[in-house]
Amino acid sequence: MLFIDLALGFAIGMALGLLGGGGSVLTVPALVYVVGQTPQMAVTASLVIVGANSAAGVFFHRSQGTLNWRIALIFGGVGMVTAYLAAGMSKSLSPHLLMILFALLMLVVGATMISRKPPQCEPCQSRGLPAIIAGGAGVGAVTGFLGVGGGFLIVPALVLLVGMPMRQAVGTSLVVIVMNSLAGVLGHLSGVSLDLGVIAVFVTAGIMGAFIGSKLARRIQPDRLRQLFALFVIGLALILLFDNLR
Repeated sequence: MLFIDLALGFAIGMALGLLGGGGSVLTVPALVYVVGQTPQMAVTASLVIVGANSAAGVFFHRSQGTLNWRIALIFGGVGMVTAYLAAGMSKSLSPHLLMILFALLMLVVGATMISRKPPQCEPCQSRGLPAIIAGGAGVGAVTGFLGVGGGFLIVPALVLLVGMPMRQAVGTSLVVIVMNSLAGVLGHLSGVSLDLGVIAVFVTAGIMGAFIGSKLARRIQPDRLRQLFALFVIGLALILLFDNLR
């Protein structure tokens, strides 16, 4: 089990470092189906793991100049508020319904990742404060409700809504994930116990994965990798739906 947990943690960290998201899509199902945690417990632990690994990714990406701190702080600040407000809503849902909603979101995001067209220009200009606020509020609400760091939503939002270049969106996304995850954890802590040993294993392996992923991000086209990752997301979502709809 320790080897499996280390491998999963490494994969989560690599996804975050390489793609600027996707860690939570792997973390919640891994904690539920491999570790054996309840969905509510996995949601909170996922926020801790993804937030810590994203913080490491921020450090690794900072030296590459792919961070826009102004947009990250505005986008993430709005998201923190909505994530905190939405965090308590999931506690009233049954575990199966929570996983079904998570799977449906994965299907939507996977389809969007495959179908969306990358921006035609790298030096695209930001579309302004309203777009940043709207994107941050929407992603933050999903983060708090479903316990996802939101990177697989943040990157498309930064590119399509804000007009940020793809590579810059990957690094900036990690800053926003850290902020949203922190707010989500604060909203979920009451009445939920955490397995700190499992979290420590996932975070330790994830930091190593984030380091390697950030290095690979400089050499591999993120759009092509994101399309492949989208197929994995859709496949995992179908498995979750089949298991929980029964």
